[in-house]
Amino acid sequence: MSTIKRIWAREILDSRGIPTVESYCQLDDGRFATSSVPAGTSTGSHEALELRDKDTKRYRGEGTLKACENINNVLGPALIGMDPIKQSNIDQKLISIDGTENKSKYGANAILAISEVVCKVASLSQGKSLYSWINELAVEKGIAIGVKIPTPLINMINGGSHGAGNLDFQEFWVIPATNKKFSEGLQMSVEIYQTIGENLSRRGAIHSVGHEGGYAPNLFTNADAFEVFVESVRQTNYSLGRDVFLGLDVAANSFYKDGEYTIRDRSSTLSDDQLLDYYKELIGTYKLAILEDAFQEDAWGSWKKFYAALSDTCLIAGDDLLVTNPKRLQKAIDEKACNAAIIKPNQIGTVTETLQVVKIAREANFKIITSHRSGETNDTFIADFSVGIASDYAKFGAPARGERVAKYNRLSAIEIELEYFKKNK
Repeated sequence: MSTIKRIWAREILDSRGIPTVESYCQLDDGRFATSSVPAGTSTGSHEALELRDKDTKRYRGEGTLKACENINNVLGPALIGMDPIKQSNIDQKLISIDGTENKSKYGANAILAISEVVCKVASLSQGKSLYSWINELAVEKGIAIGVKIPTPLINMINGGSHGAGNLDFQEFWVIPATNKKFSEGLQMSVEIYQTIGENLSRRGAIHSVGHEGGYAPNLFTNADAFEVFVESVRQTNYSLGRDVFLGLDVAANSFYKDGEYTIRDRSSTLSDDQLLDYYKELIGTYKLAILEDAFQEDAWGSWKKFYAALSDTCLIAGDDLLVTNPKRLQKAIDEKACNAAIIKPNQIGTVTETLQVVKIAREANFKIITSHRSGETNDTFIADFSVGIASDYAKFGAPARGERVAKYNRLSAIEIELEYFKKNK
């Protein structure tokens, strides 16, 4: 049996140039792994706490030296001698040492960095690919499923807090049909992404890219973005509604204030009911397949109305509503507030807790959407995780920027590996 010899960490930069945590774990047999955790820009208030130094003389207060010190001096040493394949024991130890509900003592970023790196080094100690090892952990938790390559939700246009103040809605997606192989869906999405870029240039809609690699164009309304989508898909060899579908992460928290919502598509502010009517128009016009975070995170009554009206038409996904939290997920199930869960390990803080949330969602017949964060690294753990838990969908951003492409390339590699295994049984 291999045991943990040493765990340590350092501060690195994420894709936004903001500090995050990179962890390292070495076993007594010499095996070694490293992992780095992401961070969000648009975060729900109910997420586990991401510990920041708040020293304004360094990185405008966003440093993570304290989180790294917590790993080096407290959390890491506490795990020396433990068996890395006992993921539940490792995670429970971390949770117990912190002792708070939201990981606020030592930081969810510190705790997740250890949880993930131990998961990685355990897969090495067992001589298994990371996605296979994660699947074993999933089966152990009662998620009795095989591995699966998820359908990608490809972010084409960024708005909201991920964009450049250009649009209200945060992510505009192209979604390949679920009967397409991952490689086919990725190819279609890349071709559409490039066509969108050409169309934006032709329109004179000056564009850069947002935090997640989607274009951040200068358009007048959110509806304009959908029109660019429709036009671009028509210029390819693909058919909207057959080969690809559209989806949207509204991130309604970002344009909600004092009980009302403000979007540039309407001249006056909207109530919850008026916003629901607007969504009905959008879904009817553009045949949206998935809509995420349609209302602010605690507007349970509006979520329930939305579900009652449109759950048969599109997937209603909760992110800020659920924050990968078992209590909030169970409430959403009980109150029929949504039917798809965005899964982000850093919202809850450990691999084991994330698996427990996936189990609850699966038992309620929710669709699972495994997601990155806006502040990412080149680490591909989340790609293996999405395959290991057999996610229905994976949301890793645009087919641009290295930290996003790394995850899609990892899914491509896994797809080839699984096809090889299937042929050579």
